[in-house]
Amino acid sequence: MSERESMPYDVVIVGAGPAGLSAAIRLKQLAAEKGSEISVCILEKGSEVGAHILSGAVIDPKALDELLPDWRDSGCPLAQVPVTDNQHWMLTKKGKIGVPHFITPGFMHNKGTYTGSLGSLCRWLAEQAEGLGVEIFPGFAAAEILYNEDGSVKGVATGDMGVARDGTHKHDYQPGLELHARYTFFGEGVRGHLSKQIQRQFGLCEGVEPQVYGLGIKELWDIDPALHQPGRVIHTQGWPLNETEGSNGGGFLYHQANGQVALGFVTWLNYTNPYLSPFQEMQRWKTHPAIAEILKGGKRISYGARAISDGGLQSIPKLTFPGGVLIGDSAGFLNVPRIKGTHTAMKSGMLAAEAAFAAVQADRTSDELTAYTEGFEASWMHKELSIVRNVVPLVKKFGDLIGSGLANVTMFLESWGVKMPFTLGHHPDNESLWRKDLVKPIDYPKPDGVLTFDRLSSVFLSNTNHEEDQPVHLTLKDPDIPVEYDLPLYDEPAQRYCPAGVYEIVGEEAGDPKFVINAQNCVHCKTCDIKDPTQNINWVVPEGGGGPNYPNM
Repeated sequence: MSERESMPYDVVIVGAGPAGLSAAIRLKQLAAEKGSEISVCILEKGSEVGAHILSGAVIDPKALDELLPDWRDSGCPLAQVPVTDNQHWMLTKKGKIGVPHFITPGFMHNKGTYTGSLGSLCRWLAEQAEGLGVEIFPGFAAAEILYNEDGSVKGVATGDMGVARDGTHKHDYQPGLELHARYTFFGEGVRGHLSKQIQRQFGLCEGVEPQVYGLGIKELWDIDPALHQPGRVIHTQGWPLNETEGSNGGGFLYHQANGQVALGFVTWLNYTNPYLSPFQEMQRWKTHPAIAEILKGGKRISYGARAISDGGLQSIPKLTFPGGVLIGDSAGFLNVPRIKGTHTAMKSGMLAAEAAFAAVQADRTSDELTAYTEGFEASWMHKELSIVRNVVPLVKKFGDLIGSGLANVTMFLESWGVKMPFTLGHHPDNESLWRKDLVKPIDYPKPDGVLTFDRLSSVFLSNTNHEEDQPVHLTLKDPDIPVEYDLPLYDEPAQRYCPAGVYEIVGEEAGDPKFVINAQNCVHCKTCDIKDPTQNINWVVPEGGGGPNYPNM
């Protein structure tokens, strides 16, 4: 018999992100409307709600308007800064070309959007959820999926606490807690540990394109008040990634509240040169005269990184399975050309909530919530993602200039009701690297400590912390592959694609190379799980509460 205690709920939600919180709020709203009760809990692996949330963010309030129509007058921090100026720059090494609004569809212009901290928005949503009776457990990582005898999902179990690195129990050991549910929502974000298992268990990705990703690296700066323009939003394409064949991505810079700018850089993880470092590309991007001018005299105060799902509509897996659903970035609802996924994540949670509430009202349990899929296919979010479904493949195939031009044409036509008779596919990101002997190493400049920085000082600003004496959560299927395969073929790219300095090769000069994993540095971005050439690295949840603690990201 299990030594773990169990708690029953109608709905258990994994992840207190915008999707999970919106689902919880909607469930309680529906219960209140019907004069009934529904028990809902949320598990959050971060030390608090928002601790692991990172986004640009420019947010379309469409879903928020549907969920909580009076949010602007209810103390929501997102209401502070509406977007007032939207710009898109094509960068050369020293110059920039502004893209006129008239050559892009209207939905790309950020009219009616807001810029601010997604973490702060999630903290506010958590307050609304708790006010409705939702139970939220931060610091508890969902580590295991529980199944009923018929194979349907029964719920999840939290990870054991107080386990030493060698697997023995420390003096403060506590077994995990089982949470049993009629329905379990998986809203873990990109490349979720349990979501990966669910997709394999139920074959949810059969018949869809592989998911592809970008790595977003973000910094928060206090800047000179004379240079701050609240509501100004800038996106960039081109330099520096256009100097390296086989790479794409772009930057963002958002003027937010309190004299701060959120800036960052996204590198699509289909890049081909194993010497490319997304972190170094981001640092190099800041040296562009147009970006450096805005940051002059400023101070960097925070840092973080996370992967984003770029696959679009054709990469969304089957959303339902017996006993549960995928919501938010666990499914991949990001609208890539708009660089927005919060509104679609929230809407997915709301649609799943409506399907689950109807099922609970009908006294159903652990079956498949097909009404969620039907709701998605009939929703505005499906239409929105359909319009832009070919953008990423076109830019990847034809590059920034020609690819973006073709993508613009398709978006215009699709938005006018002319549906393209094709949907382009994707190739897995881990299969894109060329051998090191086929490329040139990239010579990145040393950081100056004023505008550009190293990885370890950056991780310090993310407030990342893990209990060191715990099992390493970055696991290797075969410990020999990094040195025997990845090193001779690719010069072990994990040394460069990780934005937190987790991986390094030591002893190579002495002829005895060893692969070292500094797991305590991990900011939970999932890049290693995605980009590793042989998929040898498997990211699993560490002890609850570990990882970054983003204050305002």
